[in-house]
Amino acid sequence: MFPTGLSRTRALLLGGTVVFVAAVVWFVWMHWQGRPDVRPVQERRPMPAVHLNLISGESWRLSDHRGEVVAINYWASWCGPCWEETPMLVRLSREFGNRGFAIVGVATDERTSQAVPSAVRNFVEKLNVSYPIAMTAPMSQMAYGMEGMPTTILVDREGRVAQTYVGALKESRFRADVEGLLQEPH
Repeated sequence: MFPTGLSRTRALLLGGTVVFVAAVVWFVWMHWQGRPDVRPVQERRPMPAVHLNLISGESWRLSDHRGEVVAINYWASWCGPCWEETPMLVRLSREFGNRGFAIVGVATDERTSQAVPSAVRNFVEKLNVSYPIAMTAPMSQMAYGMEGMPTTILVDREGRVAQTYVGALKESRFRADVEGLLQEPH
């Protein structure tokens, strides 16, 4: 079948490489796309009290959302991945809102006064953000302590951190995580 031993070796090496690459692709796909990745209930820690001042002038408190699954999404108007993921968050807010899912966005743009920067207003308007938006306090160092932007904290119905995502959300994974938390008894 093979004219020389060298050709047989090459064929076996090629076959092994194909199997290895297929296994790696399958593992990555299963890990990042297919399965929910929230922490098991017994490993979840309570989310500290969150009280935010919305750009509308109202207040937002995590404690007011007990019984709901909540996503707290930290973003900035200068962040490219934030622009990419926000339309998905707007869709999920509309899709799952009546099932007990809430989102609050927290703009981390720097500011020196209480005024909302025009870049933040532009972001919210251009992307038709329908969920509440807050800003970090003037001169806040909050964004400097984050590993990356955007950062989203997913909180279960009992007020515990189910998962923290650093970087742009992958819709299939985030959707699966939210659906899984919405199905948990409370």
